[in-house]
Amino acid sequence: MNAVISFMRRREVRRSATIALVWALMFSGSSAIAQARSLTMALASEPSSLDPLFSRTQNNMQTAENMFERLIEQDENLRIRSGLAVSWRAVDPLTWEFHLRPNVRFSDGSPMTADDVAYSLRRARSVPNSPAPFSGAVANIQRIEIVDPLTLRILTKTPSPAFVEQIGLVYIVSRHATAGHASEDYRLPAVAVGTGPYRLARWIPGDRLELVRNDYYWGERPVFDTCTIRFMSNDAARLSALLSGSVSLIDNVPTVTIDRLRRERNVTLFSGPSARLIYLALDSSRDSSPFVTAANGASVARNPLRDVRVRQAISKMIDRDAITQHLLNGAGLPAAQIVPPGMGGHDPQLRPDRYDPAGARRLLAEAGYPEGFGLTIHSSNDRFASDGDLGQALGQMLARGGITVNDVVTRPYNVYAGAAARRSYSAFIFSFGNTTSDSAIGLTNVLASYSREAGTGAFNRTRYSNPTLDRLLREAAATFDPERREQLLQSAAQAGFGDYGIVPLYFPVDYWAARDGVIFHPNKAERTSLLFIETRHD
Repeated sequence: MNAVISFMRRREVRRSATIALVWALMFSGSSAIAQARSLTMALASEPSSLDPLFSRTQNNMQTAENMFERLIEQDENLRIRSGLAVSWRAVDPLTWEFHLRPNVRFSDGSPMTADDVAYSLRRARSVPNSPAPFSGAVANIQRIEIVDPLTLRILTKTPSPAFVEQIGLVYIVSRHATAGHASEDYRLPAVAVGTGPYRLARWIPGDRLELVRNDYYWGERPVFDTCTIRFMSNDAARLSALLSGSVSLIDNVPTVTIDRLRRERNVTLFSGPSARLIYLALDSSRDSSPFVTAANGASVARNPLRDVRVRQAISKMIDRDAITQHLLNGAGLPAAQIVPPGMGGHDPQLRPDRYDPAGARRLLAEAGYPEGFGLTIHSSNDRFASDGDLGQALGQMLARGGITVNDVVTRPYNVYAGAAARRSYSAFIFSFGNTTSDSAIGLTNVLASYSREAGTGAFNRTRYSNPTLDRLLREAAATFDPERREQLLQSAAQAGFGDYGIVPLYFPVDYWAARDGVIFHPNKAERTSLLFIETRHD
């Protein structure tokens, strides 16, 4: 335990030494709001595509929602409200009717109609090479009927009380502008045509995204006329840009800088609890896994991660309190399930495993691995605060628990996510950002058995399968009784997390930093988009 904490503190010292160079910068230079309605901000992670239906990952969605909209919208607490649909109703248990907002135009001036909505929902079923598809959101659609230009009816395969929240996740694109175009074509302003408050001006991958106000936007005038989003995965670089005044807002504020930033008179910190689960995924479905070896590095006859006792042992090796208090400087809540307290489906009986390396060694011995085995841990290094450091910390903890950690490998998220979707790893750190008010979406996408036809397991990158969990989720999805649905979701959580389908780590507390009168509204979806930004200059 002390050795783990010492490791974390050494990491903090090294990071602090790097970041300390930033504090020498003076608050000088040109302001990022050179004009009252221009904004420049720096984000840690850039999108893998500007196609809003390519990936449901947070880095893609926070970019998409500047330019594209959905049938429903959500506030900062994930509560739904009308979006492109002004009303909806269940005609019968299998039929939903949606009435669209009148006089909505795309950014090229063409009208948005029910035909565009139907086209978008159908396209979401299968977007090639998607690392995190929207297919699960539309899997229950049997048929779409266009009643008139502003009305459509959707027939579902099974009764679905949560149907509106499910398809409400899908961004609506212009059929005439996008039909026949591949995802890579959305880098072109003539293809990336949406109804959102901003439109694409230019995207330079690896550098910046430039947006301008959509003059045809149906809602209130957007806060900014122009916005430049710079992509800076390096923490020190983002801080330097903020302190020099070249940007007015940054996300993923390193926790080691929070106390110092609070004392800076020209900087304002914004923070809020997240509904995102950070977890360790373990390849439990394959007999042979690419980064699992014997303790001496030799090949193994059978993948030890298939044994639930091994997965439980790994969970007991992890000191979640040390991670949240020392690595994250208190900016995290130890987790035991897919959603935090206060959200639907949270089971208070599920509690984080106690740090117990001795008990972990006993479980390894019971499973037939008294000498442990070899494992490589993979992680992103720019997806969320301290993700690369988290990989190193877990490596230390697993080594103390009896596992030979052959390596800890971190990569930029754009590369990392695609490889994870292709099942390239054995033990890897990932996250799931809950986007609805209960656990159904998370359990269905992360832990349910993978089925392209059923639209389940879209983010199940280990192909974990649990028939009991699948049955409970099917029952919950068809249950209109709120109390019964809550019970079923809690039972599904017990089935999946009792079997260690994934190893939950923590729910982060997120921080943003701003200057120049910029105000950011934290949201449980963690998205850093223009929808959550305003300025005192208005």
